[in-house]
Amino acid sequence: MNYLILVRHGQSTWNLENRFTGWVDVDLTKNGELEAKKAGSLIKEENIEIDLYFSSFQLRANNTLKIIQEVLDDRRNFIKAWQLNERHYGALTGLNKSKMSQKIGDDKIYQFRRSWDIKADPLDKESPFHPINIDIYKNIQIENIPDTESLKDTYERVIKFYNEEIEDQLKKKKNILISAHGNSIRALCKYLLKIDNNQISKLEIPTGNPLMIKFSEEYKIKSCEYLDKERAKDLVAF
Repeated sequence: MNYLILVRHGQSTWNLENRFTGWVDVDLTKNGELEAKKAGSLIKEENIEIDLYFSSFQLRANNTLKIIQEVLDDRRNFIKAWQLNERHYGALTGLNKSKMSQKIGDDKIYQFRRSWDIKADPLDKESPFHPINIDIYKNIQIENIPDTESLKDTYERVIKFYNEEIEDQLKKKKNILISAHGNSIRALCKYLLKIDNNQISKLEIPTGNPLMIKFSEEYKIKSCEYLDKERAKDLVAF
């Protein structure tokens, strides 16, 4: 029996400002740091020894993981993968969600945020928010840097990485913790919990609340639950 623990980063500065963040590299708020500390404490209570840690390229996910590791007293290096990044929101990047809802309607914004295969217009490559203009992405091949993404696009890169780098480790009974983002974790949940394209729009991933997936000896999911019961969300399919 082994575990996969998925943690969406703690509240970020742009979460607080209600802005579309995507691949922009923003840090945690003080509340986000507290969420990460609580996540670490909840994981520690489970007495699970983590074998491998993964995160995206993004500061908010990296710092969430570092805080969790401090609580666990485990400061080993972790693997950073751009494939675990948040979904790229294209031309919506940096805009306030509420103001855009007033401008183009709640239904349209909901489609952009939660639909399976609808994506916003591409982000102008001259924008300072475009990944090609952000230092942390300078070593990623240009063909791998998106201008915009749907959840389907995000799913394809996340699950390819999962299949190539993570799944075999779980089959070897390793315990793995991934610190990532709302949509990259939604992609993993869709794959692992077999959530269909329509139901996935209903899946909420709260910040800083560890989602613990327990596997059987045969690599079958035995249970799936949020560790912070007070902030747990409906997993739709489990």
